[in-house]
Amino acid sequence: MPTYYVATAVERLSAAARHEIAAAISRLHSEVTGAPAFFAQVIFTEIAPGNHFVGGMRANADAVFIHGQLRAGRTSAQKRDLLVRIVAAVGAATRIPQGLIWAYLSELPPTQMIEYGHLLPEPGKEDLWLESLPAAERAYIEKAGK
Repeated sequence: MPTYYVATAVERLSAAARHEIAAAISRLHSEVTGAPAFFAQVIFTEIAPGNHFVGGMRANADAVFIHGQLRAGRTSAQKRDLLVRIVAAVGAATRIPQGLIWAYLSELPPTQMIEYGHLLPEPGKEDLWLESLPAAERAYIEKAGK
């Protein structure tokens, strides 16, 4: 499951903006990678004043930092597209200039990831993976993507 951490200053994002960002990241990840949206999770963290520095100076309070961890196997073009689209979506949701939105992607081999209690499949094998799960687990997972 891709996990996207979005860090901002305390109370910088409204609940509506967090919801819009989470929905956009989940949708974009699915569109770009072809993986079902139920794999995407977005975690927001807030940084207390005085706890974030860039180049030894306090970071701009409007800055947004996004770190996405995803399964290895995506092309460079997919990763570039995903980054560009996520930054644009976060900018639209927050009205923060794109120059203050920093985004990173890190890859993990699927064999090093367990979600919903099962090792993850290789990219493109999500449907087979989902079909192999017990019916109750499958229903729960499919509901998460709605």
